Amino acid sequence: MSLVLNHVTKKFGNDTAVNNLSLEIPDSEMFGFLGGNGAGKTTTFRMILGLLDITEGNITWNGSKINYRTSDVIGYLPEERGLYPKLKVKDQLVYLGKLRGMTKSEVLTELDQWLERFKVPEYIDKKVEELSKGNQQKIQFISAVIHKPKLLILDEPFSGLDPINVELLKDAVIDLKNQGTSIVFSSHRMEHVEELCEHLCILHKGSPVVQGSLREIKQSFGKKNLIIHADMPLEFLKDYSGVLKYKKLAEGCELQIENEDLSQKIFSALQNKGFVRKFNLEEPSLNDIFIEKVGAAYE
Repeated sequence: MSLVLNHVTKKFGNDTAVNNLSLEIPDSEMFGFLGGNGAGKTTTFRMILGLLDITEGNITWNGSKINYRTSDVIGYLPEERGLYPKLKVKDQLVYLGKLRGMTKSEVLTELDQWLERFKVPEYIDKKVEELSKGNQQKIQFISAVIHKPKLLILDEPFSGLDPINVELLKDAVIDLKNQGTSIVFSSHRMEHVEELCEHLCILHKGSPVVQGSLREIKQSFGKKNLIIHADMPLEFLKDYSGVLKYKKLAEGCELQIENEDLSQKIFSALQNKGFVRKFNLEEPSLNDIFIEKVGAAYE
């Protein structure tokens, strides 16, 4: 049941919002879309859902186009909130659930469970406009998943949430994935994609600049991060051959180095200079890769 985008392009007049994007998003997996504002993430989602016409290429899920006949097995959380402010939460969810083929009693059973899980059971009879933005986000999320979709598309699902609610939502998303839902989500928060996704695509101005498995992307980047905490001056490492970036920390420094072999030479260079409390070699972060790849695309 994979989702396949085949040479997809979307133009608005002379402007190209998405340019020749080809992806295969595996079944029962979480796939991350990364990119700055205007990168083409939301436009891509709207084409997947059939809300926007494709200029060139095609999109299939399980070998067929997505249309109104498949809408009861798809969930969508848009970046812009779309709940009716004057409706009570219960009435809102019953209405949306019925559109997806659920009965009122099925909706209310699921809704009770979700509200308990999100620690807000008392919201069932409140109007949407009476809730904070973060709690409206929870209700919007429930509306996207209450019908147990097979494919779930989340556009910036964690924006505007405090850290506790981010964790609540993350746990819910992980559980849905483990139950077999295929999830595609966009974010400009690298750490969320890094934590949740096995595969990802970084978009810049509508074109993919990086795509593939997170592990392979990190390995092919080659460069490593080296964190050193020491009771000695470390400024001499700024000019050390193979050190690409030097960042001073309160207790030492963080380096970006060409390859992991260089760490051994740096370790030797620190001998007999003072006490080394921490010497950590780490994979590059997604943030490092994003800045380098998207930065290169800007030039």
